[in-house]
Amino acid sequence: MQFLVDTNYKFVTKKRRRIGFVFSIILIIIGIVFYLINGGFNLGIDFEGGATLHYKFKQEVKINQIRKELNEAGYSGAIIQRYGSPKDLLIKIEQGKDLSRLKNYINGKYSNINLESEEKVGPSVGKDLQKNSLYAIIIALIGILIYVSWRFQFKYSIGAILALLHDVLITLGAFAVFQFEFDRSVLAAILMVIGYSLNDTIVVFDRIREYMRTERPRSDEHYETTVNKAINNSLSRTIITSLTTLMVIIVLYLAGGQILRNFSFALLVGVVVGTYSSVFISSPVLIEAHLKVSDN
Repeated sequence: MQFLVDTNYKFVTKKRRRIGFVFSIILIIIGIVFYLINGGFNLGIDFEGGATLHYKFKQEVKINQIRKELNEAGYSGAIIQRYGSPKDLLIKIEQGKDLSRLKNYINGKYSNINLESEEKVGPSVGKDLQKNSLYAIIIALIGILIYVSWRFQFKYSIGAILALLHDVLITLGAFAVFQFEFDRSVLAAILMVIGYSLNDTIVVFDRIREYMRTERPRSDEHYETTVNKAINNSLSRTIITSLTTLMVIIVLYLAGGQILRNFSFALLVGVVVGTYSSVFISSPVLIEAHLKVSDN
């Protein structure tokens, strides 16, 4: 299915390459600035340490009322959210809060409730999780570098890796700006974004390689034209894939509840940025790498 046929948009001219690079750098700098201003990410209990309590009530409860009562009891930093049904609540408290006192308060305040589960994460475990998360992203990027170099050429892998770093940094920057909670689900979403963005980039690269074999560009200008032609040829597929994916993510964000809000937000930002980078980052970087090799 194609709804854009015989397009000839000039995506990778020298001027537009520069505009794309500058725009992306500005977005990354904004994320870094807010990261420094806010003192880092709003890390969840998974990374900071703390406890999560899952309570089941006999009837539907009002989150705002419980939040107000816990604030008055000295648990102003507690995170309260629905968990599945209107009768189930998750209560998360940060490291250092008196967990036993909280449970005694809840048991005394509310009748006919059951503690379904209790999860504790120590500060050392949270630090290990942060370190292992960073290792996971680095290993994924190294694996991608090796794969793209093997399937295409090394200059293609440079474009792919820079595009993926671009997507990860801007997604992380969005969490630094809006201070949404960064937990394990967000980490999983970022790894999914890496996979989605890579798939989109590979499709474009595959079309570029196909055109290179038929066009056999003999000059830098011809090379640029060939890349642009390949992008236009795969544009319809890129947009259709992104729009259908975004429809699902938007529904997940709006109707998935608080428990999926951070996860779906990371996917929402990542898919939009990943679609952008497959056209305006990876392919322009490929051209710049080619020009660098040609000059040498």
